[in-house]
Amino acid sequence: MGKVRVSAFAVSQDGFGAGPRQSLDNPLGEGGTALHEWFFPTRTFRAMLGQAGGTTGPDDDFAARSMEGIGAWIMGRNMFGPVHGPWPDESWKGWWGEEPPYHTSVFVLTHHARAPLSMAGGTTFHFVTDGIHTALDRARQAAGEKDVRIGGGPATIRQYLDAGLIDEMHLVVAKVSLGAGEPFRVAQDPAAHGFRVVQRTETPQATHLILRRGTG
Repeated sequence: MGKVRVSAFAVSQDGFGAGPRQSLDNPLGEGGTALHEWFFPTRTFRAMLGQAGGTTGPDDDFAARSMEGIGAWIMGRNMFGPVHGPWPDESWKGWWGEEPPYHTSVFVLTHHARAPLSMAGGTTFHFVTDGIHTALDRARQAAGEKDVRIGGGPATIRQYLDAGLIDEMHLVVAKVSLGAGEPFRVAQDPAAHGFRVVQRTETPQATHLILRRGTG
């Protein structure tokens, strides 16, 4: 069985994992795009968009590693889209166009049932209404020997943290402050959450932290 992990999850220096007031125009919340400025120039990100070129070096290395060995994803409904409450219809298919970057099964936590959604490139969104443990059981079954990646947002990751279900996290502390938004302060005190820092890498854009469960 693979690990349950968080990868390339960006937080601000003042401990926010997303900006305030998420909307269709601001899917990461107001100012939230600044958390990912380390990622956008990389060769890995450009390849995800079907573009050539991009920067290499440590930021790109971490970005590439974040996509390796993943057999299934779990995400919260806000990460899937800004539609709240019962689904009015099935027209919303995510932020990513007809071919999302996941290329595997993605389990979306929601309180409102919806039929599975198959997209180009091998991504299928499954909408799970009976909690984080059921979503993880299904994701592990889909992943086989590969890892399950908890994709976000902050509230979803906190639920899995509080349940003691995450083995490893790669957090990216962006060199920006948001002042408000959705809090996620694990990077500021990993030990309080049962993790130790096993790798720390500084780049001009960010600080990459690899955290593993346990203190030994």
